[in-house]
Amino acid sequence: MYVIIMGGGRVGLNLASSLIKAGFDVTLIEKDPKLCNNAASELDALVICGNGTDIKILEEANVGDADAFVAGTGNDEANLLACILVKGYNPKKIIARISDPSHADAFKKVGIDATVSPELSAASYLEKLIIRPKIADMIILGRGNAELLDIPIENKKAIGKKISDLSPTKDYIICAVYKSPDYEILMPESNMILEDGDRISILIKTQHIKEVVKIFLK
Repeated sequence: MYVIIMGGGRVGLNLASSLIKAGFDVTLIEKDPKLCNNAASELDALVICGNGTDIKILEEANVGDADAFVAGTGNDEANLLACILVKGYNPKKIIARISDPSHADAFKKVGIDATVSPELSAASYLEKLIIRPKIADMIILGRGNAELLDIPIENKKAIGKKISDLSPTKDYIICAVYKSPDYEILMPESNMILEDGDRISILIKTQHIKEVVKIFLK
């Protein structure tokens, strides 16, 4: 799979590095010479020093062969223009970073497949650390409508219960159990007993997180 990333800052560089490690073919476009040189020294990929809103630069990156294009700069206007230009080459997926969430509608109106806001994601994660300090957020699934959480068993109402007494329901399912003291991962079985000090990995619909977490936490 061939991916073009516009933007060689922290977001673009980290994404490119991850995709390369996963075996993707990547080209990075960056207009700042210093960031360009830095990316070229760190990545095993083609790095083009130029403006991703320039058709010539996009064609130099073989945009017509791209499976995905990511506009990852910190400039929403530049990201939007690049996405509009790239759309004419019909890649399978176009993704844009947005710094100002109020701009999301503009990207949707021109048919951009997905927008992401690292700034909002970071703020959301910090909020969860404050509001739910006992929970380790592992991953957000789907379109943000489900989360896989790591939760300690503390509620007396859950301690001593069998897995089958608590899971699955229409709102959540226990996916793994970590037995103290070694916390070796165990696949949940219907007759397995939850004990004080155990931890579980649990997949929960986002809208039901608060009520489900109360079942297991004090």
